[in-house]
Amino acid sequence: MRKELIERTHHQKFESLKEEEDECEFWSARKLFKALEYYEYRNFLPVIEKAKEACKNSGHCIDDHFVGINEMIEIGKGGQRQTADIRLSRYACYLIVQNGDPSKPVIANGQTYFAIQTRRQELADNQAFQQLKEDEKRLFLRNELCEHNKLLVETAQQAGVETPLDFAVFQNHGYKGLYGGLDVKGIHQRKGLKKNQKILDHMGSTELAANLFRATQAEEKLRRDSIQGKSNANQTHFEVGKKVRQTIKELGGTMPEDLPVAEKGMRQLEKEINQKSIENIDAN
Repeated sequence: MRKELIERTHHQKFESLKEEEDECEFWSARKLFKALEYYEYRNFLPVIEKAKEACKNSGHCIDDHFVGINEMIEIGKGGQRQTADIRLSRYACYLIVQNGDPSKPVIANGQTYFAIQTRRQELADNQAFQQLKEDEKRLFLRNELCEHNKLLVETAQQAGVETPLDFAVFQNHGYKGLYGGLDVKGIHQRKGLKKNQKILDHMGSTELAANLFRATQAEEKLRRDSIQGKSNANQTHFEVGKKVRQTIKELGGTMPEDLPVAEKGMRQLEKEINQKSIENIDAN
């Protein structure tokens, strides 16, 4: 309970620091460094530089996410002093906490908060994705999840998750974290699926998005923190799933085990969508 309270407090703090101007949100670097428990701003600057480098390497324009400004601040007795600050986008904050000290609980919680919010914003801003119908969103997210699961398998293998049985146990730890203790079998039963129906094939877009995020963040954390050993990898996957679940709760979302089951499986969706594509081509 205490750990969850700390996570919730940190997430609320990050959200409260968000500012807006001309309908654009940003965070002040001088406020964020205190929230991330750096004692001096000069010690925070190298982390920002690492984040800028990561931004550049990701193919993004640094100036779009790190905007240098000068502001006048009060220094007492009515005096003012010009101080340099940086307006950070949500993505910039995400890169900063990714390059911060993961041993700090506030940094670890910041990684979860900004990663989830950045992914949500990406999907919200993706007009092509928003224009898709629910079945098309499901198929898109399921395909993305397949690709990221391949990366997760490779990274987990490097951590010591070697055999198919090892990976099944590893995956169950991620599910248990996200689904409040339910493993694959438990989720299958909770959803009332038939024996031959796979849980991923009957998830709606919201549930698939949560699992996609669990997979991407587990892969990234295993790699970033150089996790070694099956038990450590399993625990890492569980903790990532648990943090995604906690964030869904804080945002007022429905727990994944309570989301409705999609009637159509992925194979049926693929056939129907492919058939529609053929009909459209023929019509033109």
